[in-house]
Amino acid sequence: MGYTSLDKIKALQKNPANVRNLCILAHVDHGKTTLADSLVASNGIISSRLAGKLRYLDSREDEQIRGITMKSSAISLHYASGEKDYLINLIDSPGHVDFSSEVSTAVRLCDGAIVIVDAVEGVCPQVNAVTGSLFTSKVLEDRAVKEERAEEDKEEGDIEPAECPGSEQVYDWSAGLEDSDDSQLYFSPDQGNVVFASAIDGWGFSIQQFAQIHSQRMGIRAEVLLKTLWGDFYLNAKAKKIMKGAHAKGKKPLFVQLVLDNIWSLYDAVVTRRDKEKIEKMMMSLGVKVMTRDSRHSDPKVLLSAICSQWLPVSQAVLFMVCDKLPSPLDMTSERIERLMSVGARRFHSLPLQTQELKTAFMQCSSDDTAPVIVFVSKMFMVDAKALPQNKQRPLTQEEMAQRRELARQRHTERLAAIQQTESGEGNAQSGSTTPAKPEEEEEKETFVAFARVYSGVVRRGQKVFVMGPKYDPAQGLRMVRIVSACLPPVPHLACCTMDSLYLLMGRELEELEEVPSGNVLGIGGLEECVLKSATLSTSPALPPFIPLNFEATPIVRVAIEPKHPSEMPKLVRGMRLLNQADPCAEVLIQETGEHVLVTAGEVHLQRCLDDLRERFAKIEISASKPIIPFRETVIRPPKVDMVNEDLGKQQKVAVIHQVKESDTLHLDPSGLVTLTTPNRQATVGVRAIPLPEEVTLLLEGSADLIRTLEQAGQAQREGRTLDMSTWTLDALMVLKSRLEVLLQGRKWRNAVDRIWAFGPRRYGPNILLNSVEGYQRPSVWHCLEREKGEKEGGAKAEASAIRDFDNSVVSGFQLATLSGPMCEEPLMGVCFSVERWDMNFPTQRTHLDSVTEEDSNSLDASVSESPGEAAGQQEASGKAGGAGETPSQAEGAVAGASQGRRRAEVVLVDCYGPFSGQLIAAVKEACRHAFQAKPQRLMAAMYTCEIMATAEVLGRVYGVLGKREGRVLQEEMKEGTEMFIIKAVLPVAESFGFADEIRKRTSGLASPQLVFSHWEVISSDPSWVPTTEEEYLHFGEKADSANQALKYMNGVRRRKGLYVEEKIVEHGEKQRTLSKNK
Repeated sequence: MGYTSLDKIKALQKNPANVRNLCILAHVDHGKTTLADSLVASNGIISSRLAGKLRYLDSREDEQIRGITMKSSAISLHYASGEKDYLINLIDSPGHVDFSSEVSTAVRLCDGAIVIVDAVEGVCPQVNAVTGSLFTSKVLEDRAVKEERAEEDKEEGDIEPAECPGSEQVYDWSAGLEDSDDSQLYFSPDQGNVVFASAIDGWGFSIQQFAQIHSQRMGIRAEVLLKTLWGDFYLNAKAKKIMKGAHAKGKKPLFVQLVLDNIWSLYDAVVTRRDKEKIEKMMMSLGVKVMTRDSRHSDPKVLLSAICSQWLPVSQAVLFMVCDKLPSPLDMTSERIERLMSVGARRFHSLPLQTQELKTAFMQCSSDDTAPVIVFVSKMFMVDAKALPQNKQRPLTQEEMAQRRELARQRHTERLAAIQQTESGEGNAQSGSTTPAKPEEEEEKETFVAFARVYSGVVRRGQKVFVMGPKYDPAQGLRMVRIVSACLPPVPHLACCTMDSLYLLMGRELEELEEVPSGNVLGIGGLEECVLKSATLSTSPALPPFIPLNFEATPIVRVAIEPKHPSEMPKLVRGMRLLNQADPCAEVLIQETGEHVLVTAGEVHLQRCLDDLRERFAKIEISASKPIIPFRETVIRPPKVDMVNEDLGKQQKVAVIHQVKESDTLHLDPSGLVTLTTPNRQATVGVRAIPLPEEVTLLLEGSADLIRTLEQAGQAQREGRTLDMSTWTLDALMVLKSRLEVLLQGRKWRNAVDRIWAFGPRRYGPNILLNSVEGYQRPSVWHCLEREKGEKEGGAKAEASAIRDFDNSVVSGFQLATLSGPMCEEPLMGVCFSVERWDMNFPTQRTHLDSVTEEDSNSLDASVSESPGEAAGQQEASGKAGGAGETPSQAEGAVAGASQGRRRAEVVLVDCYGPFSGQLIAAVKEACRHAFQAKPQRLMAAMYTCEIMATAEVLGRVYGVLGKREGRVLQEEMKEGTEMFIIKAVLPVAESFGFADEIRKRTSGLASPQLVFSHWEVISSDPSWVPTTEEEYLHFGEKADSANQALKYMNGVRRRKGLYVEEKIVEHGEKQRTLSKNK
């Protein structure tokens, strides 16, 4: 197929029934971009000779050097099948796990995918991960449900959606499958959804092609061959029948006999033997003609590719399967639409009626002028301004060339005249020195283009649309906005922008468009001021924002960045802002210390981000710190044996208790209860730290979104509002509560779930504040569930009034304590703080004052729940604002102002709720920290799941590298039918830097690891451990000189944060000798 013009593609865009939006998914180095090259070559965009070598969609320089794809790239292709013309919007996605966020951005815009599986390595970890992304994004899932429902009249069972407590809706595939035909759910060659191919050699085929070829030759119907070509069938030459049981009878299967033998014989003749006569015969029988230079080429692969690309072109087989099997934009199911529009706790049926009517626009995928425009932007990517179509140099006409030629002649004549007139030539030197300065002053400008898809309506250049923020409420927007206009009323999380330009994405090139109908993928220019990473655009304010993208890789690797020259800090800040916008997974933070921190998904991702900062965004020299490793702090049950597995008795307990120094305001009970009194002696708090079971910690960590929704519902209830939650969210919260009740069993956890006061840090973390105060029956955090179910509605107000004064101060102190622990100021994890005493005894003169209002407590809690640094800054700012507001007048002068400040300070010390609430926050925080220290403390390290494929020869070296880096092998199994071993291990993130390079060097490139963040794991060693028993003295020595891994990690974090590190620089200085004496 030849080159397709832009006008042809514009015409194809208007027929959504023949549009296919798909992405290519696979493990790293399995041939995604090579296959994409073959598909691109079918449209004449690149030469078929360069297919597989050029890697056209890898446009970055580092992609070409490393040989891996780092970003998603789109291209539009034309394919003609019979009388129908199809438009294929193809997106090539990365296979490396560090760039799985790019896969998520591609999957959201597509209706289907090509999954590539290497014939040698088989189904690899990343294949499972990306197909999981498909099901999560409702691409394959809804297709399967649609096909099942089409058969529901013939079948007894059907697939029913099962509600789960997670953030995504998962389908229970086991329900009703015994009675139903589930063959459509599987990949099988006889279903027509599998193609066998070699993209590097240019051939590919499906079973259907060979069934049609051999049906004419053998006189067997194509339908029979289609069912028997794949399976345990063989051809009985004597009986001229196809029989079953090839494996049992030792016969060649039909697939091997009719398909693979032909391909193997071609390889044998061309590559192995180079038999020219046999090649000529095979070419004549296949009807293939090759060029003379191909047949005489020294590399036999060139001839092989020339023959195969005509006999079994891979592009023909793949594109036919795509058009036949994948759905068009018109086939979008209602389940997928409802899921896209139901964000967080909102259910689809609770959305406004106008919003629900937009579902019809989705289903129709209409391009009428009356249809509302609905666009989703999945990412923003940066393009050099010179590469934009409007800035490219267009070919000159004959008239323009003649004009330029005449102007050049005139300038040449003037220059010669000036030379003759000027004897010294100074003027020429000056003009020569000034002219080249202009291009140096011009900076290379880059612009952002949005990677988007139109779901409804027609997008036109210059059109104004709404930009829906992630927290936008359509009900509120409909009350305030009716039409898109430049002057919008102040609607929260809603903005208006203009789409300055529209582009057709053609890999490395962009083509300018005037309009794009629905169902197509496009690029949009002019949105960089309104869209950060992803966004929902529409002409209707009734549209809610789409659900956020689901990223498989969690950003975990942090580095602090600073410029080499401090004067270039503004350039670095601007560059990091651009990087944050251009990378869907990277995060940019400014810590309390003022450091600019970059958070990335892995080592390769980090290197790419740093290169982009230096060369594209900041364009300055930068220096990056060593990776900042995150840790967590926790407590465990007192161990029963010492470090040499001897029975401890009571020694460890005594040693732990004496870690906390008592004072007049602090008392430690032998059972671990810490009692602390505020400095003004008006409140006493008793707190005990209890380790949470591991299952509870994992459940809380995985249910962060649900807990955040629960907190929002409780906050709305305290403010007298109602938060409308979806049915599946309510059910998920009920499941979460019931699972907590099952996991928290025992005497000390009796009624613990109903006594939960708060979660932390940031109100949704994996730590619990428990209300064990006698006589304080505060409303449960689960009270919103009872109110939603219609229970206890009458007593809601009465129960709300049962909250004590300063209740939020206790919660705020807990949030601060869990945000930074006492070991190295890292967040806590898996700790339950039980408040067993809370006494307040105010003086009599304070009883007439009102209690703290809910709004003041909430604002105070919001200011302290983020971080200590932010809390201090906000309190300082509020103090300044308050001081400015209370000065009597500006005319009284500085003396009057100072005396007024002193009087106000005296009132504060004597009688004011503000300082007392601050004292209570500090007291609760310190009580929690001391209660934490009264238990055995441990660090928790972030762990990677490491999957390595290696041969038996290098297995020992792989184990050696893992053991050196504190790794632990979980499983080792041999891949069936190959010599490859799959090793599954866990590796600390702190030890992972340089791991991939080292393992490749040690194994000569025969093993390659995939690292994905998995979980947090307790480091078994105690950071503060010293030998106490006689056996430990004998084994470890008096000073315990053997390396303590947890202490090394803890001191490293404390040193980085500027905290005190207890270490001796010089020991036994009198024994040191100089170098001269050693000689």
